[in-house]
Amino acid sequence: MGKKRVAIVGTGQTLHRSHRPDVNGQELINEAVQLALEDADMTIRDIDAVLIGNMDHFEGINYVDCWSVDGSGGVMKPIIKLTTGGTTGSTLAIGGYHMVASGMFDRVLVIGWEKNSESDTTGAITTAFDAVWDRLVFAGAISGLAVEAQAYMARYGATDRDGARVSVRDRTHACNNPHAQLRKKVSLEEVLESPMLADPIHLLDVCPRTDGACAVIMANEDHAEKITGTPDWILATANRHKYAYLGDVNWGVLDSMSEAAAELFKKGGIKEPRKEIDVIEMYQPYSFAGIIWLEDMGIAERGKGAEYIWSGATDMGGELPVNPSGGVIACNPIGATGLIRCAEAALQIRGQAEDRQVPDVKLAVSSGFGGCMWSDLILHGREKPEF
Repeated sequence: MGKKRVAIVGTGQTLHRSHRPDVNGQELINEAVQLALEDADMTIRDIDAVLIGNMDHFEGINYVDCWSVDGSGGVMKPIIKLTTGGTTGSTLAIGGYHMVASGMFDRVLVIGWEKNSESDTTGAITTAFDAVWDRLVFAGAISGLAVEAQAYMARYGATDRDGARVSVRDRTHACNNPHAQLRKKVSLEEVLESPMLADPIHLLDVCPRTDGACAVIMANEDHAEKITGTPDWILATANRHKYAYLGDVNWGVLDSMSEAAAELFKKGGIKEPRKEIDVIEMYQPYSFAGIIWLEDMGIAERGKGAEYIWSGATDMGGELPVNPSGGVIACNPIGATGLIRCAEAALQIRGQAEDRQVPDVKLAVSSGFGGCMWSDLILHGREKPEF
């Protein structure tokens, strides 16, 4: 089996909400699956294998790959479960790519989902970390993110007003996305006056808890252009799941992002990412990540990320729009979140993003974040790659 070029040929998302009492988990999954199949003009019979994942310790459901078959349509098909914490969705996307690129399968259905309304998110995240070294000082996700923000502020003199500018941007963008959970513009003052969760993070600086699912169909080069006239070619992937203990993290700089970005751009032949990339869908669970991680990607100089944000360069209509969908601050069904970033980048490449479309997108980047400050990256392109 030789290496195959791989493209995304169909995507589907639910209407993400804080609470979906009208459906169970399998029904939620099926909504996204049906939409992806419809987008690709395929049926479940055309699918060779299914990859699925969520934060399984959230809902307390073991063997999600088996449990979900009524929703995924994976009966009598190979089903593979991938779960890597917050990076689950992006890990699924990278896993689906390699399953097809390797020649193992021709067409795969990739599914990420979460029903956060039925889970204890903070309890699950806290108890995932080492009971002696990390757990006593790591109460859910907020505290660790606050440490990162404080370290960056101490190093470069940024303020909580800089973080608030990122939140204003993403919440404004979300108003153009019918799938987003939170679709309301906010002002800088509203962000800064919202309750303080862990200094410098305010309530409106962070993502919500969401019920939602996303499905993506990937196909090899022998099938992709027969399925759609606008395939989103996956040009490269990179990831770094490098830490297991929070005490090992280099706070204020996301090493996993900088290392993964360097590898991704090298693989994709990207010399000047700020000039060559047209749009970024970043897994950015809180506002300061939109400053720090852009620097780690090499988009902005060290210590200059806030200045770049304030310039309007990352707004719609700017030099390099970030999160036209509204990103994670507007919607966060955690097991699906990284896959949503991938799907949104695919929509941009394929020209299907409707009111959130960036004009003439040729190259896009989607990312995933989670675990112990881990990063995943995917480079998307309009043109078929050459080996």
